[in-house]
Amino acid sequence: MRDVAVIGVGCTEFGEHWGTSFRDLFVKAGALALEDAGVTGERIDALYVGNMSAGRFVEQEHIGALIADYAGLATNNTPSTRVEAACASGGLAFRQAVIAVASGMEDIVVAAGVEKMTDVGTGASVDMLASAADREWEGFAGATFPGLYAMIANDYMHRYPLTREQLAQVAVKNHENGAKNPIAQFRNRITVDTVLNSSLVADPLRLFDCSPITDGAAAVVVVPLERAREFTDSPVRVLASAQASDTIALHDRRDISTLDASVAAGKRAFAQARLTHKDIDMLEVHDCFTIAEICAIEDLGFCKKGEAGRLTADGATALDGEIPVNTSGGLKACGHPVGATGIKQIYEIVSQLRGEAAGRQVDAEIGMAHNVGGTGATVVVHILGA
Repeated sequence: MRDVAVIGVGCTEFGEHWGTSFRDLFVKAGALALEDAGVTGERIDALYVGNMSAGRFVEQEHIGALIADYAGLATNNTPSTRVEAACASGGLAFRQAVIAVASGMEDIVVAAGVEKMTDVGTGASVDMLASAADREWEGFAGATFPGLYAMIANDYMHRYPLTREQLAQVAVKNHENGAKNPIAQFRNRITVDTVLNSSLVADPLRLFDCSPITDGAAAVVVVPLERAREFTDSPVRVLASAQASDTIALHDRRDISTLDASVAAGKRAFAQARLTHKDIDMLEVHDCFTIAEICAIEDLGFCKKGEAGRLTADGATALDGEIPVNTSGGLKACGHPVGATGIKQIYEIVSQLRGEAAGRQVDAEIGMAHNVGGTGATVVVHILGA
């Protein structure tokens, strides 16, 4: 297996792109990544594209071929593969690209993610997202993701010392970071009162505890580490790539307050990289809801169960804290175009490790990305190093 490096990244602004098509989004992100890498499309050996549900959001399937076509790569017969793992589609697409390069099958590979979610109404979007849970045993009973994560939050708050105010601090911190991110959907700062006084969605989760419906795309270019300096003076190494699965239905879990797939993927990533938690300088975790960030910090082993709320309130996860979490603004403020989120996390870490994160820059040489599908049925974890 060869060592792998990221040599280029690109990302559209996240938000409501009423005047931009699904095709335009991924072409823009891909062009930005290729330009950043200094690579022309003719040199691309393969594409892996994370996308959850274009068939329902924009009534378009056959996404791999569509992207190859509109990226101008169909004339080269470049292989293009769609990767679907619900909200972990982007992270898994990146993992497939890394494996392709590490195995020696390919040399220059693009990993991308895209979702166009605002072409349908909110009710339809919520129903589509619910298909990432167990449709027969959860969706048909009326459970949506706010409800499922509310169950996690209620169970957690019953068992561990997490206050409603501490949970709100996750959103406050991520909006503070998002306000400094030019691609973020929401660049407005908020307060704890903003969260606590927002509309109740599924008790105890309120509107500002929930990530938004978003359009966006992101792309990265990976190559063998031994060739990386042919393209850039600042390659970022992929130190670990790990994936784990769990039951798709929340009610079948051993413990709904702990995402066992996060625990497993995190342990595998640390073992691959031969690193400890003290070596990680920053985290991008899957905060689809504020409780998800609390669980992620603990499940990945950065503190004991029940401690993440206090650490967040004390500023330990802020930009100037001990372990900055979601410097991009996370899914909460940056936005959550589900197929693109995992690639955006890689984009953010690469930007940070290169020192290109402008007003939200932290001192980091090693970063971890944590991407979750559903309520934790699929988890992908990557560790990258400058």
